[in-house]
Amino acid sequence: MDVQELLEKYGQGERNFERAKLNGINLKGADLSGINLQYADLSEADLSDVNLNKVKLHNINLSNACLRGASLKNASLDSANLSKAILCQADLTQASLTSANLKNSNFEQANLNGANLSSANLVLANLVGTSLVKANLSSANLTSANLEKADLNRAILTTVKLVYANLEFAEFQLSNLSKSDLSGANLKNAYLVGANIEDCNLTASCLQFANLEVASLQRTNLISANLDGANLKKVDLTQANIYGVSFNNTDLTDAIMPDGQINITNPSTYQSFMTRQVIRTDKAPAPVGPYNQAIVASGQMVFVAGQIAIDPRLGDVLYKDDVTKQTEQVMANLEAILTAAGATFENVVKTGVFLKDMNDFAAMNAVYAKYFSADSAPARACVEVSRLPKDVLVEIECIAVI
Repeated sequence: MDVQELLEKYGQGERNFERAKLNGINLKGADLSGINLQYADLSEADLSDVNLNKVKLHNINLSNACLRGASLKNASLDSANLSKAILCQADLTQASLTSANLKNSNFEQANLNGANLSSANLVLANLVGTSLVKANLSSANLTSANLEKADLNRAILTTVKLVYANLEFAEFQLSNLSKSDLSGANLKNAYLVGANIEDCNLTASCLQFANLEVASLQRTNLISANLDGANLKKVDLTQANIYGVSFNNTDLTDAIMPDGQINITNPSTYQSFMTRQVIRTDKAPAPVGPYNQAIVASGQMVFVAGQIAIDPRLGDVLYKDDVTKQTEQVMANLEAILTAAGATFENVVKTGVFLKDMNDFAAMNAVYAKYFSADSAPARACVEVSRLPKDVLVEIECIAVI
């Protein structure tokens, strides 16, 4: 069927062109409102500026077609093939494109507000400057897609694949990105105020200078992400994995950290953070001192060598027969080393205590307890040994995470 025949039949009131072979046809500027083109082949067709509002286009083949400036408001394009199609500046407001093949398609500056793109294939698609306000992209695949400066405010992006996607300067205010994969994505300067980013994978993503104020990142994987200069005021990072994250000049004012604590420290001082979670189970013996069964932690690890009661000013052991005094000196030595590493006793996750005589345990433990509260104390092992360096009575080592 050629263009003249189609337009003649359309002018005579014919609307059903289902399964028609119209590949390569030129319908530029035509008004085809109300037409039925389900399962039709319009590959490589020129549909620039065409009016296809509310048209049924289920399973249509529009691969390599040009729909620049076309009007497709409320059109039904479910399962359509629009791979490599050009839809620049097209109006697809409220259109339905569920499970559509949009791979390598060009939607630059198109209007997709309120459109349904759930489960659509948008791999390598160009969506630069595209408006997707309140659009539904749940379960869509946008791997390596370019969404620079796209407007996704209030969009539904649950379980979306955005691996290595370019989202620089994109807007996601109040959007729902929960359970999505954004590993390796570029979110530099993105606007994510109030967004739901819970349970997401942001491994190795770039969030430099992004605005995430009041966003929820609970249980989100941020391993090796770059958040330098980002705004994380009042952000919720409860149970998030921030191992290896870069937080240089990041604003974390009133942020809820992974351990549930509200951050009140000057944000400009943060370089990296640790996560620390106390493990308790009634299926193992309860602690009987200032220690816990286990600590889950992530961050930079500090392994402090075993310390004995050497006074650093004199270079010798003092109080050779007093385990209490020796323990006090040991703890002072540990504290000095932790401080030099940028840590405190609160960063310690594991200690090892070596006693010459287990009968000295109570005296050692009384001093030890001054440095660790029972509710947050690190895991600990304590053993009796036959001999210690310089014949001291106690030696303690520790592992801290900062």
